[in-house]
Amino acid sequence: MPNGLARAAIRFKPAAFAGTFVALMMAALIVSACGILLETGVRASVPPTRYAGAPVVAAASQTAHFVTGSGDSRSESNTPLPDRARIDDSLVAKAGSVPGARAAVADVTFPVQSGGKSVTAHGWGSTAFTGEKLTAGRAPHPGEVVLAAPGASVGGHTTLTTADGPRDFRISGTVRGQQGAPTAWFTDSEAIRLSGHPGRVDAVAVLPKDGVTAAALKSQVAHAVGKKADVHTGDDRSEAEGSELAYAQEMLTGLGGSFGGIAALVAMFTAAGTVALSVGQRAREYALLRAIGTTPRQIRRTIATESLLVAPLAGAVGVLPGIGLARWWFGQLKDKGAIPDALDLSVSFIPLVSAVGVAVVTALVSGYAAARRPSRIRPGQALSESSVERLRFGWIRTPLGIAAAVGGCVLAGIASSLTGDDAANVALGIVMLFMLAVALLGPLVARGCAALFGLPLRGAGASASLAAANSRTNARRLASAITPIVLAMAFSSTLVFMHTSEERVASDQQRDGITADHIVSASGAGVTADGVTKAGQAPGVTSAVGLLKTSVLVPLGSGGDRWLESASTQGVTGSSRDLARVQDLGVRTGTMASLGKGEIAVDAKLAESAHVKTGERLALRMPDGTKASPKVVATYDRGLGLSQVTLPAADLKQHVTSSFSSEIWTKGGAPQVRSALSALGTLRDRDGYATAQSTDRAVNAWANAVMAAVLGGFAAIAAVNTLVMTVLDRRRELGTLRLIGSTRRQVMVMVRWEALLVACAGIVIGSAIALATLVPMMNGLTGESPYIPPLLYGSFVAATLALGLAATALPARAALREPRP
Repeated sequence: MPNGLARAAIRFKPAAFAGTFVALMMAALIVSACGILLETGVRASVPPTRYAGAPVVAAASQTAHFVTGSGDSRSESNTPLPDRARIDDSLVAKAGSVPGARAAVADVTFPVQSGGKSVTAHGWGSTAFTGEKLTAGRAPHPGEVVLAAPGASVGGHTTLTTADGPRDFRISGTVRGQQGAPTAWFTDSEAIRLSGHPGRVDAVAVLPKDGVTAAALKSQVAHAVGKKADVHTGDDRSEAEGSELAYAQEMLTGLGGSFGGIAALVAMFTAAGTVALSVGQRAREYALLRAIGTTPRQIRRTIATESLLVAPLAGAVGVLPGIGLARWWFGQLKDKGAIPDALDLSVSFIPLVSAVGVAVVTALVSGYAAARRPSRIRPGQALSESSVERLRFGWIRTPLGIAAAVGGCVLAGIASSLTGDDAANVALGIVMLFMLAVALLGPLVARGCAALFGLPLRGAGASASLAAANSRTNARRLASAITPIVLAMAFSSTLVFMHTSEERVASDQQRDGITADHIVSASGAGVTADGVTKAGQAPGVTSAVGLLKTSVLVPLGSGGDRWLESASTQGVTGSSRDLARVQDLGVRTGTMASLGKGEIAVDAKLAESAHVKTGERLALRMPDGTKASPKVVATYDRGLGLSQVTLPAADLKQHVTSSFSSEIWTKGGAPQVRSALSALGTLRDRDGYATAQSTDRAVNAWANAVMAAVLGGFAAIAAVNTLVMTVLDRRRELGTLRLIGSTRRQVMVMVRWEALLVACAGIVIGSAIALATLVPMMNGLTGESPYIPPLLYGSFVAATLALGLAATALPARAALREPRP
């Protein structure tokens, strides 16, 4: 009988299951899209480009390995490096000495400059696996260079500026350049020396003898180099070309895993509420079944069968737009340069089956939970409670809801006493706990909202008074409508206003911290030391400083919960006095008057997160992963808008691919100074530079906006779905109001007042949760209160009100048009 009842219910009353179908379909959409991104991150691989002709490549790991704790509490993590990690050049001989190796080539890639233009330089030995051929001349000797550049001729001379400064080279040969890109080749030994990393090479390309397979050669090379390098073959060789793939993997697994996990929980959470609402709306049917002798077990089996009939189809339909969402998201990341163009989206059956499984499990669990009471109560009591809702305290959900609310308050208090990323990480749990509390205590919260918001309605006319009374006596129905609105407001506000708050602080710090009159942003490899000197000698310029922009990895957190975080870094070419004239970093402790070798200054918030003070040493990783422990001589307040770490460029140059300055900051200048500085790169004043930096942060803003749109959009659809379900379920009630003399207009006014009550309650609770999350988070990250743009917040409120009114008014009009007996 249960299977027949379930099939009959779906066949003859499909509208009763439409809302459940939509909710489960949306849950499958979110889970499948995030699952596809997660799988792509886990399986990410791209074919090699530079090392395509080298079957075996030995190179350093392009991630920083970080270990915390010991024993059972030991944890390990790998963080992509900001720049290329290198290996010792002694490994070239070891790799070349294995029996299966025909040759082992030291490979280096570094920038040089010719006439102010960037030229990519290599060692000539790399042509053995890259395939370039001489069009004229011969291979280079010491003091010579082979060029692929317009106008180069054998026997001529050219001046190239390297990390050691300008130097004259004889052109021994020419090569046809790829797509006209200027390239230079030196002897292998001279290339290693000129690269600025003496004794270090990017990688070792190993070429096999005839008949030796790549797998056999890899085994031999791995044994020869030991743990001093990673050995790659196949598509894994792309890992030796830089950390771009590692960054893409981190981003995709973060989106699909961390955000995807939250999104999946929200989707399941909302879908479960919709399924429970659908079961609750059929309480009269289950009461009648109990009255005619149906057992509790048969009731539960009926609901389980309904779930098994609806959920798989909803999940299967949901994965199709889920694939489309994943493809769109992936394409946007490519367009913004966040992932390599050669990386392909990985779509397999695993995330799709998982999404359908999530829909089925959600439907089953929520259906069983909702059926627990109607299947256990006595038949007579079931008939009475199906007509009049009774608000009872659940002995399980009520204590759990109170515990979640108390936990959210405790976490908010803890987060307010923490700083930096510790506060941000704790604050992320606040929104989840409060949302859990709203879900578990939904009927109680709804009754409180009805009592509070219903007070002004009692004196607003008969329709408004009736709306308030309906809300008070149907708390479960009200809770089902409020919860998705709370979700939409809480998550969207948290994600969007977190970015607006950071952007506001960064803009304020830039406005107060940039005291330079002109800023030159270099194109290509950067600006040479001579370029910084020329800028300082320009007419009227009183101070000029070269800044080498990169990032370092700083260990944050405490105890066993520690990780490496990327921190923006500037290496200074020039005196500390000149730096103080072009940048006001807002020094809080210590002094930067004599920033010397082995010393750094750091942002105060970063120092607090790293638990380091002025005078102590900060154990960090340089851009290439090299461990260093410079002494902290000062902390400052404007790191978010300028740079979080400041140190001498001399300490940084050996750890980056390009040792040239990225920018030149100048103070003063005669009217004709603009033409002199424009010759060195793109010239901006302080306002133009701040605008350009804001554009660079647009990718983060876009990511937050997309996540807010995914979560908020899903919750908004769930809210509309729930509101439509509740209104359509009240057709008998609305018809009764018409029969007793209420006009159509009075009924519609009542429905609108109810919609306003629901929307306002969701807006207030969601905003309160977002604020409770943002205040400690932003205080820890920036030391400031969150910034909530009034117009943006107003648009959220207006959209919520419009959705609430439309989702109730339209189905109510349709219900009132139906003929009544």
